[in-house]
Amino acid sequence: MTDFTATRAAFDLPDGIVYLDGNSLGPLPRAARERVAREVEVSWGRMLIRGWNEAGWMDLPEVVGKKIGRLVGAPTGSVVAGDSTSVNLFKALTAALDLSGERKVVLSDSGNFPTDLYVAQQALAALGRGHVLKIVAPEEVDGAIDETVAVLMLTQVDYRSGRLHDMAALTAKAHAAGVMTVWDLAHSAGALPVDLSGTGADFAIGCGYKYLNGGPGAPAFIYVRPEHAERVSPALAGWMGHAAPFAFDLGYVPADGVNRMRVGTPPILSMASLDAALDVWDGVSMADLRARSIELSQTFIAEVEARCPQLTLASPRDPALRGSQVSFAFAEGYAAMQAAIAHGVVGDFRAPDIMRFGFTPLYVGLDDVVRAAEVLERVMGERLWDRPEFKQRAKVT
Repeated sequence: MTDFTATRAAFDLPDGIVYLDGNSLGPLPRAARERVAREVEVSWGRMLIRGWNEAGWMDLPEVVGKKIGRLVGAPTGSVVAGDSTSVNLFKALTAALDLSGERKVVLSDSGNFPTDLYVAQQALAALGRGHVLKIVAPEEVDGAIDETVAVLMLTQVDYRSGRLHDMAALTAKAHAAGVMTVWDLAHSAGALPVDLSGTGADFAIGCGYKYLNGGPGAPAFIYVRPEHAERVSPALAGWMGHAAPFAFDLGYVPADGVNRMRVGTPPILSMASLDAALDVWDGVSMADLRARSIELSQTFIAEVEARCPQLTLASPRDPALRGSQVSFAFAEGYAAMQAAIAHGVVGDFRAPDIMRFGFTPLYVGLDDVVRAAEVLERVMGERLWDRPEFKQRAKVT
């Protein structure tokens, strides 16, 4: 069994805080602080440019990709880290379309993270080949998969409600209709078991700063199904994805496998932080993680509903149908969340009325869950949300 007491000790958590926002930004792993300091002082400070060879900087995207691959059920060598989730989506989507023949429809849903839809809209316009983006309700995705669809582009876990798509079933349905799949794992990787290999997903992307705890703006990752890797021709190419970056050829020749999906020079300090953060996962069973996540979230729902009748559950009640977060709806949700944060319980808010709480067993325990519910009870019972200072909107909610 996974020792979550040991994993909690691996994080530098502020005293007096219940942190339920790891679904948005993971807390600081102690090892990440030490690693970044070492990279600054020794690798950069002493080695200077020699760090690319002597400190292993050049290989970090593959090293980090291998660690992430274990958490998402990907074969070794099929995941590489780098760029942002949005840039990786552009690469994955355009590559999938290139493999899709003459079909013109990209199918997604209204629960997708908006940036994914923005990327798709502009990518299709830039390609100029007559592709269209079709957006349906999440529950209508299955019925909308047919022979007109080129690519199914979905986020597995809904960022607002935590609703969980059935990756295996939808990928199977897509493949039966000749449809390529692109999965966004931003709220899945490190939150629940993912089996990219077993489900047959064609492409996947995800970020490094949520459940993977790599730090603000940590590099993202991209997965390419091995059987596609030597056929993929990325629409966005750069020297790090070239077969011989330091030959400085004028023409593009793709690198082997998933490495052709690399573009520019990797951000080494951020990559090193993510690399160190991923070591926390050594010895962690994803099955144990999922079981504890469900225990935490179910306890939270029961406690909040008993204490705060003003809040309405906005996530699926069945834990098998949601990721590792729970959302409650409340008309004054922004102010209520600010009041909770002021009293030591950190979640976040998503428009128009969603109070969102993430459950990360690596550092959240049952005592934290009960305390969070007690604070919410006070916020609601004493109408703390009605104070003017909690209604002033910040840029980030």
